[in-house]
Amino acid sequence: MVSSLRLPALTSLFSPSFTRRSTVSLQWRFHLRSPLSAGFSSQSAASSPLETKDRVDNKKSSGIQDRANTDRVITPRSQDFNAWYLDVIANAELADYGPVRGTMVIRPYGYAIWEAIQDYLNVKFKETGHSNMYFPQFIPYSFLEKEASHVEGFSPELALVTIGGGKELEEKLVVRPTSETIVNHMFTQWIHSYRDLPLMINQWVNVTRWEMRTKPFVRTLEFLWQEGHTAHATLEEAEKEALQMIDVYTKFAYEQTAIPVIAGRKSKVETFAGANKTYTIEAMMGDCKALQAGTSHNLGQNFSRAFGTQFTDENGQRQHVWQTSWAISTRFVGGIIMTHGDDAGLMLPPKIAPIQVVIVPIWKKVDEKTGVLNAASSVAEILKTAGLKVKLDDADQRTPGWKFNFWEMKGVPLRIEIGPRDVSSGSVVISRRDVPGKQGKVFGISMEPSILEAYVKDRLDEIQSSLLQKAISFRDSNIVDVSSYEELKEVISLGKWARGPWSASDADELRVKEETGATIRCFPFEQPQGTKTCLITGNPAKEVAIFAKSY
Repeated sequence: MVSSLRLPALTSLFSPSFTRRSTVSLQWRFHLRSPLSAGFSSQSAASSPLETKDRVDNKKSSGIQDRANTDRVITPRSQDFNAWYLDVIANAELADYGPVRGTMVIRPYGYAIWEAIQDYLNVKFKETGHSNMYFPQFIPYSFLEKEASHVEGFSPELALVTIGGGKELEEKLVVRPTSETIVNHMFTQWIHSYRDLPLMINQWVNVTRWEMRTKPFVRTLEFLWQEGHTAHATLEEAEKEALQMIDVYTKFAYEQTAIPVIAGRKSKVETFAGANKTYTIEAMMGDCKALQAGTSHNLGQNFSRAFGTQFTDENGQRQHVWQTSWAISTRFVGGIIMTHGDDAGLMLPPKIAPIQVVIVPIWKKVDEKTGVLNAASSVAEILKTAGLKVKLDDADQRTPGWKFNFWEMKGVPLRIEIGPRDVSSGSVVISRRDVPGKQGKVFGISMEPSILEAYVKDRLDEIQSSLLQKAISFRDSNIVDVSSYEELKEVISLGKWARGPWSASDADELRVKEETGATIRCFPFEQPQGTKTCLITGNPAKEVAIFAKSY
């Protein structure tokens, strides 16, 4: 009974739209723990004229179980994107909800994706001269008050501690929403001379922001992130650092997650509280909403002046340091889901996938089992030795058809099938997650180590590239150039992104937000040439801005 209530509770917790769901999707949710139906991915499980007899017979023998589970489907993306997103998170076992409203428990598979993000970025941070460390999560409230715009910007989201050890605290504590203030407090003690600069650190931590409207991974009360903090002797060095880190994020998004983000500068209205400039990478999700996937801030001297963070320069003069901060969080996991997933579930780019290849052994008769499992183990060892992340699913409790659907749901890029006749011929069958049905299945790939390794690595590279190109095509087909406010409103009403010249005021920007629900996502670094006229005022404009509704 407990398991039958899990997904409705997840939905009601994170979204007000639960009551509008269809009967079909409700029916699936009450079978969260049951096997996946073959229905939503029947193409990839369908028999092919080229398939071996043992593979077809095995599917026939599992037909009763498959029919028993035909009610277990995912809400189609086109029907209800939010319901689809929650279905994928639940069924791919990425996360569950916590006992406190708006919190989530990241399950092992979801956390493995976050670990892959950490592994890549940790290397890049260290290559660019940063060291990992840790700051406490409890921050004196007075620290936030030292920087006026900072406390004003974060005040509605703060979680405060007023009692400790059974006694009321002399000063209330803030549960870390971000760390600029406590970092500056410590920097003031560590930085004395120009010889102490630059000081460049990063920490991997949790933060708490009391969000009113939450969505798993995308916006929760508590989430995980990395936050980098640096101090420099000059404005130019700080600006170079802020741009360098947004470039690190951009390359990560393109090369590792196959998400074609648009990098640019935030408007003054959208700039981080306490920063002079905020740079961002904006990603288009499958419903065309924008996701702010990472930010890098040039903090100027705002925090160093508030905290008195100074150094003695080479001329013996006391100067305030120039600073940056930058961050990527677990919302990137949500971005991966919403960029690449389909009606069959999660679809992971190979470079970020916890499992790149799943091997499914298939046998019908008892005397076939040993030979098939030995061959499957051998193939798994070959690929692991080649440095690939491999899962051999040799469990007896589930049929091969169930396993096909399950690992498709989990987004594993490649599946290898091995049956008795494959063992006899010394070959395997390989299916691509990103190409459904017969088109994505290839028979007769040799088990010879060098051939198999090369083939699998080539296919993984193809999948990585294909996912990126597909996402680029989707993004570009949903960005529309506009030259007037009327055109902007029309484009936004269609759910697309509007790109047009902008030199209007903050008040005009807020008016656009109020009337359309869209905000300036960024002024892209890549700007078109030629003269421009502001779409709302008619005055000359130096750059174009991108407007979109966002998460």
